Amino acid sequence: MYDFPKGLYADIRIEKTRSAAYRVQNGEVKENSEISVTGAMIRVYDGKLWYTSVTNSLDRIQHELDALAAIAEPDPDIGNDPVVKMFEVHKDRVLRFDGDNDVRRITRSQREELLSHYISECVDETIPEMKQWYAGYSQAHTVKEFYSSKGAEIVQDYQQCGFWVWFDLVVNDIKTSGGKHYRGMDFELLRGHEREIIESRDRYLEFARNAVDVTPGDYVCVLAPAVTGMFTHESFGHKSEADFMLNDKTLQEEWVIGKKVGSELVSICDSGDMLHRGYIAYDDEGTAPKETWLIKNGVLTGRLHDANSAMTLNEELTGNARAQDFSFPPMVRMTNTYMQAGDTSPEEIIAGVEDGIYVYNVNYGTGQGTFTMQPNCCYRIRNGRLAEPLRVNVVTGSVFKTLFDIDAVGNDLEFCDTSTCGKNGQSMPVSDAGPTIRVRSLTIN
Repeated sequence: MYDFPKGLYADIRIEKTRSAAYRVQNGEVKENSEISVTGAMIRVYDGKLWYTSVTNSLDRIQHELDALAAIAEPDPDIGNDPVVKMFEVHKDRVLRFDGDNDVRRITRSQREELLSHYISECVDETIPEMKQWYAGYSQAHTVKEFYSSKGAEIVQDYQQCGFWVWFDLVVNDIKTSGGKHYRGMDFELLRGHEREIIESRDRYLEFARNAVDVTPGDYVCVLAPAVTGMFTHESFGHKSEADFMLNDKTLQEEWVIGKKVGSELVSICDSGDMLHRGYIAYDDEGTAPKETWLIKNGVLTGRLHDANSAMTLNEELTGNARAQDFSFPPMVRMTNTYMQAGDTSPEEIIAGVEDGIYVYNVNYGTGQGTFTMQPNCCYRIRNGRLAEPLRVNVVTGSVFKTLFDIDAVGNDLEFCDTSTCGKNGQSMPVSDAGPTIRVRSLTIN
């Protein structure tokens, strides 16, 4: 399809995306848009440097390819370059979303009707504590093509659609925000969530009316599945992205495969071929995704790679080279990252706590050696039962101490398909997941 230059490695990523959004705040429409974007990134590698160009005109791809080749230094042995040898060659066409489930078929009126229904059913403006409410819908469908000088020819697609209903509740001049956010790969799966949204609204309303400030200290903590997923992603998933290690010999020596890094109850996996928000048919270097176990029964068993990190560390490709869109270069990113479920019920886990804290949900988290999570809803645990709601500013702990301190893992694995992960200026759709877990000690402020 393209005339690739001799003595150089080259690849071309083409993307065609159609998206739409509809947002309402306190009854006023804030956005009702439809956008189409087409573009390509062309890359050339001569064994020393990468040369890249981005264009929104597909007719210019060959011109840009030739221009990059003209400034590179051809190497007749480029095929034996260690990085080039890593690149897989696939010829495949994986279009999962071009049939009746294609969100490009969803009309503006269908989007408006869906959101208007949820607003009418779930927003109760007679609640005096409700100062603002928000509702929104978004969708995007992307067709991606990948071609390389090694012979790769891949066409794949991806789509997401979702909606949210959110509330700002104010009691005694303290604002509490809560609601529900749903994302999926099929528009029809967005229907039928009225009861869950109302239950969430009422939970946060009860929390706003009755929550008391926590007494800072170290507590036994039980993390709900959404919180475990956040912890797994932020605190350990990022540490598993191997590009962090490339210029750090100390980290390479400490981060040795086979090292015990946590409780035997802990197993963590990343898998891009699961149909969750982090799904990929192939990564942005043309590599097929793998099921990569990062921890298995407390032992470090793997990490996530692009071609460069896999070559440098002499490990296998995992299919984790991802780019935000055609205008960004790929880097090592998570896909669907989860902590494996155990065999204990959430009720048993809570019942085993005399005095502790249940972290129901969080706004965000960060972490490398020390992690931080900012909760939006917590409860005191007294004598094995949930008690009064607590306002908690932050939950912190050491990543590896926490992994060793996990002494119970629930059987209630849940995926969060609403996550977006930022790294080095790029935002990627990901999923994180986990079950209820119990941690012997975390610091609460």
